[in-house]
Amino acid sequence: MSPEDRNRPREREGDPKMDATNLYREESYTDRRVGTIRRLTPVKSDGSLDTGRPELFVGQAQLLTPMGAIPLNFEIEAKSLDEATQKFSPAAQEAVQRTMQELQEMRREQASSLVIPEAGGMGGLGGAPGGGKIRLP
Repeated sequence: MSPEDRNRPREREGDPKMDATNLYREESYTDRRVGTIRRLTPVKSDGSLDTGRPELFVGQAQLLTPMGAIPLNFEIEAKSLDEATQKFSPAAQEAVQRTMQELQEMRREQASSLVIPEAGGMGGLGGAPGGGKIRLP
């Protein structure tokens, strides 16, 4: 169990409860071409600014694949919207690389989960000698 999971026992128990000490106001900015930057401004439970926490910037884009679009969400280390705009492309490229690695890992896991039945494992169905083992020419 990760430390994050231990800090959220209500979520695990099916009782989602808003954390009034960790609220953010969200604003979205887009160029309508490449993606979106979400600026998360920390606020107190009464909606006033919480100057004790930093603003956060989250980039959103889509990776187009033959199977369809894959949504990408990634944090952008920045102190202003201008800086987040400048750092959007490198952060998006890093998110693409991370996503490609995750997809390759999923493919490896799927490939390693293939089970080839042993001799007699199919109960003799099909009359194939050798119990259906794959033979290479």
